[in-house]
Amino acid sequence: MRTTIKSRYIKQLRAIAVCCLLSGGVFVQKTIAQSPSNATGLLNPSGTMFFQNQYLGNAAMAGIDSGLHLNAAHRRQWQNSIDGAPVTTFFSADVNTGNRGGAGLNVMSDVAGLINRTRLALSYAYHMPLSSTRNQFLHFGMSLSFNFQRIDMSKIDGDINDPALLAYNARDNYFEGDFGMAYTDEHWNVQAALPNIRAMFTGINRGINGGTLVYSAASYKFKNEGAVSTIEPKVAYRNIRGFDDIIDAGVNVSFLDDVANVMAMYHTSKSFTAGIGVNIKKTAVIQLMYTTQTGGIRSHVDGSYEVGATVNLFK
Repeated sequence: MRTTIKSRYIKQLRAIAVCCLLSGGVFVQKTIAQSPSNATGLLNPSGTMFFQNQYLGNAAMAGIDSGLHLNAAHRRQWQNSIDGAPVTTFFSADVNTGNRGGAGLNVMSDVAGLINRTRLALSYAYHMPLSSTRNQFLHFGMSLSFNFQRIDMSKIDGDINDPALLAYNARDNYFEGDFGMAYTDEHWNVQAALPNIRAMFTGINRGINGGTLVYSAASYKFKNEGAVSTIEPKVAYRNIRGFDDIIDAGVNVSFLDDVANVMAMYHTSKSFTAGIGVNIKKTAVIQLMYTTQTGGIRSHVDGSYEVGATVNLFK
Protein backbone atom coordinates (compact mmCIF):
# COMPACT_ATOMS: atom_id res chain seq x y z
CA MET A 1 0.00 0.00 0.00
CA ARG A 2 2.80 2.43 0.86
CA THR A 3 4.48 1.61 -2.43
CA THR A 4 1.27 2.42 -4.31
CA ILE A 5 0.88 5.75 -2.51
CA LYS A 6 4.52 6.62 -3.18
CA SER A 7 4.13 5.78 -6.86
CA ARG A 8 1.05 7.98 -7.17
CA TYR A 9 2.81 10.77 -5.31
CA ILE A 10 5.77 10.66 -7.70
CA LYS A 11 3.39 10.83 -10.67
CA GLN A 12 1.71 13.90 -9.17
CA LEU A 13 5.07 15.62 -8.72
CA ARG A 14 6.01 14.84 -12.30
CA ALA A 15 2.72 16.34 -13.44
CA ILE A 16 3.49 19.49 -11.45
CA ALA A 17 6.90 19.79 -13.10
CA VAL A 18 5.52 19.31 -16.61
CA CYS A 19 2.67 21.78 -16.13
CA CYS A 20 4.97 24.39 -14.62
CA LEU A 21 7.42 24.08 -17.47
CA LEU A 22 4.84 24.26 -20.22
CA SER A 23 3.03 27.22 -18.69
CA GLY A 24 6.20 29.23 -18.13
CA GLY A 25 6.30 28.89 -14.35
CA VAL A 26 9.89 27.68 -14.05
CA PHE A 27 13.16 28.25 -15.81
CA VAL A 28 15.00 25.59 -17.76
CA GLN A 29 18.63 25.49 -18.68
CA LYS A 30 19.49 28.20 -21.16
CA THR A 31 20.94 25.78 -23.69
CA ILE A 32 17.67 23.84 -23.76
CA ALA A 33 15.51 26.95 -23.88
CA GLN A 34 17.36 28.27 -26.89
CA SER A 35 16.87 25.22 -29.09
CA PRO A 36 14.52 25.86 -32.04
CA SER A 37 12.09 23.17 -30.99
CA ASN A 38 11.73 24.48 -27.49
CA ALA A 39 9.76 26.58 -25.22
CA THR A 40 9.35 30.06 -26.62
CA GLY A 41 5.92 28.99 -27.76
CA LEU A 42 5.19 27.44 -24.37
CA LEU A 43 4.56 30.97 -23.10
CA ASN A 44 1.50 31.79 -25.18
CA PRO A 45 -0.56 34.76 -23.96
CA SER A 46 -4.30 35.06 -24.32
CA GLY A 47 -5.27 35.36 -27.96
CA THR A 48 -7.55 38.28 -27.04
CA MET A 49 -4.47 40.38 -26.23
CA PHE A 50 -3.66 41.08 -29.87
CA PHE A 51 -6.90 42.74 -31.00
CA GLN A 52 -9.88 42.27 -28.68
CA ASN A 53 -8.40 43.33 -25.32
CA GLN A 54 -5.04 45.04 -25.72
CA TYR A 55 -5.04 46.16 -22.09
CA LEU A 56 -3.89 42.61 -21.21
CA GLY A 57 -0.52 43.35 -22.79
CA ASN A 58 -0.06 47.03 -22.04
CA ALA A 59 -1.21 49.11 -19.07
CA ALA A 60 -1.25 52.22 -21.28
CA MET A 61 -4.36 50.85 -23.02
CA ALA A 62 -6.49 51.10 -19.86
CA GLY A 63 -9.40 53.45 -20.46
CA ILE A 64 -8.20 54.33 -23.96
CA ASP A 65 -11.83 54.53 -25.14
CA SER A 66 -14.74 56.24 -23.44
CA GLY A 67 -16.95 54.22 -21.10
CA LEU A 68 -16.44 51.03 -19.12
CA HIS A 69 -15.04 47.88 -20.76
CA LEU A 70 -15.43 44.44 -19.18
CA ASN A 71 -13.42 41.58 -20.68
CA ALA A 72 -13.24 37.90 -19.83
CA ALA A 73 -11.48 34.98 -21.51
CA HIS A 74 -11.23 31.30 -20.69
CA ARG A 75 -8.56 29.02 -22.16
CA ARG A 76 -8.18 25.27 -21.79
CA GLN A 77 -5.09 23.47 -23.04
CA TRP A 78 -4.65 19.86 -24.17
CA GLN A 79 -8.32 19.19 -23.54
CA ASN A 80 -8.24 15.56 -24.56
CA SER A 81 -4.69 14.65 -23.65
CA ILE A 82 -3.67 15.18 -20.02
CA ASP A 83 -5.62 15.03 -16.79
CA GLY A 84 -4.99 18.24 -14.86
CA ALA A 85 -3.90 20.19 -17.94
CA PRO A 86 -3.60 23.99 -17.59
CA VAL A 87 -6.82 26.00 -17.47
CA THR A 88 -6.44 29.78 -17.54
CA THR A 89 -9.05 32.46 -16.93
CA PHE A 90 -8.55 36.17 -17.64
CA PHE A 91 -10.71 39.05 -16.44
CA SER A 92 -10.17 42.77 -16.84
CA ALA A 93 -12.13 45.95 -16.36
CA ASP A 94 -10.95 49.35 -17.55
CA VAL A 95 -12.67 52.71 -17.61
CA ASN A 96 -11.99 56.18 -18.93
CA THR A 97 -12.05 58.37 -15.81
CA GLY A 98 -12.11 61.69 -17.66
CA ASN A 99 -9.43 64.37 -17.41
CA ARG A 100 -7.29 62.27 -19.78
CA GLY A 101 -7.10 59.43 -17.27
CA GLY A 102 -7.90 55.74 -17.29
CA ALA A 103 -7.98 53.03 -14.63
CA GLY A 104 -7.95 49.26 -14.92
CA LEU A 105 -8.15 45.98 -13.03
CA ASN A 106 -6.53 42.86 -14.48
CA VAL A 107 -6.94 39.37 -12.98
CA MET A 108 -5.42 36.13 -14.26
CA SER A 109 -6.07 32.70 -12.73
CA ASP A 110 -4.06 29.68 -13.87
CA VAL A 111 -4.67 26.13 -12.63
CA ALA A 112 -2.11 23.54 -13.77
CA GLY A 113 -2.25 20.17 -12.07
CA LEU A 114 -1.87 20.79 -8.34
CA ILE A 115 -0.70 24.39 -8.70
CA ASN A 116 -3.07 27.35 -8.46
CA ARG A 117 -1.64 30.70 -9.51
CA THR A 118 -3.33 34.09 -9.46
CA ARG A 119 -2.17 37.51 -10.61
CA LEU A 120 -4.01 40.70 -9.68
CA ALA A 121 -2.94 44.02 -11.23
CA LEU A 122 -4.18 47.58 -10.71
CA SER A 123 -3.41 50.08 -13.48
CA TYR A 124 -3.50 53.79 -14.16
CA ALA A 125 -3.07 55.35 -17.61
CA TYR A 126 -2.70 58.89 -18.89
CA HIS A 127 -3.88 59.74 -22.43
CA MET A 128 -2.27 62.90 -23.82
CA PRO A 129 -3.80 64.39 -26.98
CA LEU A 130 -1.37 65.53 -29.69
CA SER A 131 -3.76 66.65 -32.39
CA SER A 132 -7.54 66.89 -32.53
CA THR A 133 -7.69 66.78 -36.31
CA ARG A 134 -6.13 63.32 -36.68
CA ASN A 135 -7.16 61.96 -33.28
CA GLN A 136 -3.50 61.56 -32.26
CA PHE A 137 -2.66 60.50 -28.71
CA LEU A 138 0.29 59.43 -26.60
CA HIS A 139 -0.61 56.98 -23.83
CA PHE A 140 1.33 56.11 -20.68
CA GLY A 141 0.37 53.48 -18.13
CA MET A 142 1.67 51.74 -15.02
CA SER A 143 0.48 48.69 -13.06
CA LEU A 144 1.21 47.22 -9.66
CA SER A 145 0.60 43.49 -9.59
CA PHE A 146 0.36 40.88 -6.86
CA ASN A 147 1.18 37.22 -7.57
CA PHE A 148 -0.13 34.35 -5.44
CA GLN A 149 1.01 30.75 -6.00
CA ARG A 150 -0.18 27.76 -4.00
CA ILE A 151 -0.40 23.98 -4.22
CA ASP A 152 -3.91 22.58 -3.78
CA MET A 153 -3.32 20.20 -0.89
CA SER A 154 -6.74 18.61 -1.37
CA LYS A 155 -5.50 17.06 -4.63
CA ILE A 156 -2.37 15.50 -3.16
CA ASP A 157 -2.38 11.69 -3.39
CA GLY A 158 0.45 11.04 -0.95
CA ASP A 159 2.10 12.60 2.10
CA ILE A 160 0.54 16.03 2.58
CA ASN A 161 3.10 16.73 5.32
CA ASP A 162 5.99 16.66 2.85
CA PRO A 163 8.28 19.61 3.82
CA ALA A 164 8.72 20.62 0.18
CA LEU A 165 4.96 21.06 -0.27
CA LEU A 166 4.58 22.96 2.99
CA ALA A 167 7.51 25.22 2.13
CA TYR A 168 6.02 26.02 -1.28
CA ASN A 169 2.75 27.19 0.27
CA ALA A 170 4.60 29.14 2.95
CA ARG A 171 6.36 31.40 0.44
CA ASP A 172 5.66 35.11 0.49
CA ASN A 173 3.46 36.60 -2.19
CA TYR A 174 5.31 38.28 -5.04
CA PHE A 175 4.90 41.93 -6.04
CA GLU A 176 5.69 43.22 -9.51
CA GLY A 177 5.25 46.37 -11.57
CA ASP A 178 4.94 47.11 -15.25
CA PHE A 179 5.08 50.17 -17.49
CA GLY A 180 3.71 50.76 -20.97
CA MET A 181 3.27 53.46 -23.57
CA ALA A 182 1.57 53.76 -26.94
CA TYR A 183 0.91 56.08 -29.86
CA THR A 184 -2.46 55.97 -31.62
CA ASP A 185 -4.20 57.88 -34.35
CA GLU A 186 -6.98 57.06 -36.80
CA HIS A 187 -4.88 54.31 -38.38
CA TRP A 188 -1.71 53.56 -36.38
CA ASN A 189 -1.40 51.74 -33.06
CA VAL A 190 2.22 51.49 -31.87
CA GLN A 191 2.99 50.07 -28.42
CA ALA A 192 5.90 49.26 -26.12
CA ALA A 193 5.70 47.77 -22.62
CA LEU A 194 7.91 46.43 -19.84
CA PRO A 195 5.68 43.79 -18.18
CA ASN A 196 8.22 42.77 -15.49
CA ILE A 197 10.17 45.79 -14.26
CA ARG A 198 11.32 44.09 -11.07
CA ALA A 199 12.49 40.97 -12.90
CA MET A 200 14.32 43.07 -15.48
CA PHE A 201 16.48 44.84 -12.91
CA THR A 202 16.89 42.13 -10.25
CA GLY A 203 16.89 38.96 -12.35
CA ILE A 204 14.33 37.48 -9.95
CA ASN A 205 11.05 36.39 -11.49
CA ARG A 206 8.32 34.58 -9.60
CA GLY A 207 5.46 36.11 -11.56
CA ILE A 208 3.01 34.03 -13.56
CA ASN A 209 2.91 35.95 -16.83
CA GLY A 210 5.68 33.92 -18.45
CA GLY A 211 8.65 36.12 -17.61
CA THR A 212 8.09 38.50 -20.54
CA LEU A 213 10.51 41.43 -20.19
CA VAL A 214 9.67 43.45 -23.30
CA TYR A 215 6.51 43.59 -25.39
CA SER A 216 6.07 45.80 -28.44
CA ALA A 217 3.56 45.88 -31.27
CA ALA A 218 2.57 47.93 -34.30
CA SER A 219 -0.59 47.78 -36.40
CA TYR A 220 -2.19 49.83 -39.15
CA LYS A 221 -5.95 49.87 -39.72
CA PHE A 222 -7.25 50.20 -43.27
CA LYS A 223 -10.83 51.46 -43.30
CA ASN A 224 -13.16 50.58 -46.15
CA GLU A 225 -16.76 51.03 -47.22
CA GLY A 226 -18.63 47.89 -48.13
CA ALA A 227 -18.69 44.31 -46.90
CA VAL A 228 -15.13 44.52 -45.51
CA SER A 229 -15.10 47.26 -42.87
CA THR A 230 -11.47 47.22 -41.73
CA ILE A 231 -8.27 45.31 -42.36
CA GLU A 232 -5.67 45.60 -39.59
CA PRO A 233 -2.31 43.84 -40.02
CA LYS A 234 -0.18 43.63 -36.89
CA VAL A 235 3.35 42.65 -35.87
CA ALA A 236 4.34 42.09 -32.22
CA TYR A 237 7.61 41.25 -30.48
CA ARG A 238 8.11 39.54 -27.12
CA ASN A 239 11.43 39.21 -25.28
CA ILE A 240 11.29 36.48 -22.63
CA ARG A 241 14.03 35.72 -20.12
CA GLY A 242 15.70 32.39 -20.83
CA PHE A 243 13.82 31.78 -24.07
CA ASP A 244 14.13 32.72 -27.71
CA ASP A 245 12.41 35.96 -28.70
CA ILE A 246 8.96 35.59 -30.27
CA ILE A 247 7.55 37.54 -33.21
CA ASP A 248 3.79 37.46 -33.74
CA ALA A 249 2.45 38.52 -37.13
CA GLY A 250 -1.13 38.47 -38.35
CA VAL A 251 -4.25 40.34 -39.33
CA ASN A 252 -7.75 41.10 -38.11
CA VAL A 253 -10.50 41.62 -40.70
CA SER A 254 -13.91 43.06 -39.80
CA PHE A 255 -17.06 42.74 -41.90
CA LEU A 256 -20.40 44.54 -42.26
CA ASP A 257 -19.60 47.64 -40.19
CA ASP A 258 -17.68 45.56 -37.61
CA VAL A 259 -20.52 43.12 -37.00
CA ALA A 260 -18.21 40.12 -37.47
CA ASN A 261 -14.47 39.49 -37.71
CA VAL A 262 -11.83 36.87 -38.38
CA MET A 263 -8.28 37.02 -37.06
CA ALA A 264 -5.11 35.00 -37.48
CA MET A 265 -1.63 35.27 -35.93
CA TYR A 266 1.51 33.30 -36.71
CA HIS A 267 4.08 32.95 -33.91
CA THR A 268 7.73 32.23 -34.60
CA SER A 269 7.50 29.61 -31.85
CA LYS A 270 5.96 27.53 -34.66
CA SER A 271 2.38 27.92 -33.48
CA PHE A 272 -0.66 29.59 -35.01
CA THR A 273 -3.72 31.34 -33.57
CA ALA A 274 -6.99 31.71 -35.48
CA GLY A 275 -10.30 33.12 -34.34
CA ILE A 276 -13.75 34.26 -35.38
CA GLY A 277 -15.98 36.74 -33.59
CA VAL A 278 -19.29 38.57 -33.62
CA ASN A 279 -20.18 42.06 -32.37
CA ILE A 280 -23.69 42.30 -30.93
CA LYS A 281 -25.06 45.82 -31.38
CA LYS A 282 -21.54 47.17 -30.76
CA THR A 283 -22.04 46.46 -27.07
CA ALA A 284 -20.97 42.83 -26.63
CA VAL A 285 -18.23 40.95 -28.50
CA ILE A 286 -17.78 37.16 -28.51
CA GLN A 287 -14.55 35.67 -29.88
CA LEU A 288 -13.68 31.98 -30.36
CA MET A 289 -10.00 31.08 -30.85
CA TYR A 290 -7.75 28.09 -31.26
CA THR A 291 -3.96 28.09 -30.86
CA THR A 292 -1.89 25.20 -32.13
CA GLN A 293 0.79 23.85 -29.87
CA THR A 294 4.44 24.77 -30.13
CA GLY A 295 6.36 22.82 -32.75
CA GLY A 296 8.64 21.06 -30.25
CA ILE A 297 5.81 19.32 -28.37
CA ARG A 298 3.06 19.23 -30.97
CA SER A 299 3.26 15.46 -31.30
CA HIS A 300 2.63 14.98 -27.57
CA VAL A 301 -0.24 17.40 -26.83
CA ASP A 302 -2.83 19.29 -28.82
CA GLY A 303 -3.45 23.03 -28.80
CA SER A 304 -5.54 25.34 -26.65
CA TYR A 305 -9.14 26.49 -27.04
CA GLU A 306 -10.19 29.95 -25.90
CA VAL A 307 -13.39 31.96 -25.73
CA GLY A 308 -13.32 35.71 -25.08
CA ALA A 309 -16.14 38.09 -24.27
CA THR A 310 -16.26 41.89 -24.11
CA VAL A 311 -19.03 44.16 -22.82
CA ASN A 312 -18.82 47.91 -23.50
CA LEU A 313 -20.95 50.13 -21.27
CA PHE A 314 -21.64 53.88 -20.97
CA LYS A 315 -19.93 54.83 -24.24
